[in-house]
Amino acid sequence: MVRYRQDDSYVRATDAVINTLFRTELAPPKDESQRYSKQLSRSVEIDVIKAELEEKQFRVNLTVIDTPGFSDYVNNRDCWMPLVDFLDDQYETYMRQEQQPLRKQRTDMRVHACLYFIAPTGHSLKPLDIEVMKRLSTRVNLIPVIAKADTMMPRDLYVFKERVREVIRIHNIHVFAPPLDSIDEASAEHARALMASMPFSVIGSNQDVRTLDGRVVRGREYPWGVSEVENENHCDFKKLRSLLIRTHMLDLITSTEEQHYENYRQTQMETRKFGEGKVKKFDNPRFKEEEDALRRKFTDQVKLEEGRFRQWEQHLIAERDRLNKDLETAHSSIKQLEAEIESLQSSARGSRR
Repeated sequence: MVRYRQDDSYVRATDAVINTLFRTELAPPKDESQRYSKQLSRSVEIDVIKAELEEKQFRVNLTVIDTPGFSDYVNNRDCWMPLVDFLDDQYETYMRQEQQPLRKQRTDMRVHACLYFIAPTGHSLKPLDIEVMKRLSTRVNLIPVIAKADTMMPRDLYVFKERVREVIRIHNIHVFAPPLDSIDEASAEHARALMASMPFSVIGSNQDVRTLDGRVVRGREYPWGVSEVENENHCDFKKLRSLLIRTHMLDLITSTEEQHYENYRQTQMETRKFGEGKVKKFDNPRFKEEEDALRRKFTDQVKLEEGRFRQWEQHLIAERDRLNKDLETAHSSIKQLEAEIESLQSSARGSRR
């Protein structure tokens, strides 16, 4: 679902991984020369691709959500918001359908798995990767994937995987973990093998190439040999495909239903009345800087007005004290005059006698 873009070859590689996973051209070739034609918009797009697949006579309605534009800019502040909003919108739509009198015709567009493609840098996760993965992991089954695994030596790839796992552990990023079957030991062992391979290193290719020993396989041909897509000594493609389609598809759906969707539904039901619409968010990441500038300007204006108010208040207090003092002086003068009048009246009465 989420595509981390580094360069044009990396974008083509992630397209190839999607097509290779489902053995069909779900992601059509793009003209990457126009990749930055919408640079001024600074927005992450959401592309929805639907297809019907058949796996061992079992038909699957598949929806792939692509996110062109993600992390393409120097300033990627809040670039994850369209992804988070899209996930929440699908939960909201499903929850509103559940509240209707007739619920048999529900359309489930909830996202059951998120493939987060990590660039094969050989170092570790970037701060943007960490922030986005933390936010997505609370809403969807997150599955980290290293694309273009054939660009790294086996030892370097092993070290890179260990570094990514360590960062995921330190930052408490929740990745999807297949449940362990306590009865079927073979199934539990397979689940443990899948967890040990995360993040999955994959090679994407729909081309058939011939190996040095004469076999025809899907892979990429290089001067030094062939990187085979379905060779577990070369990459983890078969394990990723098994996780998504063959052995744990139902577990992904169940996890979405019982964990992520339930968390969203419970949070919304605690803060909203029954049938009440979702509170809309009007903050647009593209105008975040302007909003912050206006907020700072407003804060400065408020502080200035508060300073003026304090000066005015101090002036009023001083004026009140002056008036009180004048009033006390006048009151004393009145008392003195009253005493003099009373003394004069007493003298006048005494002279009459």
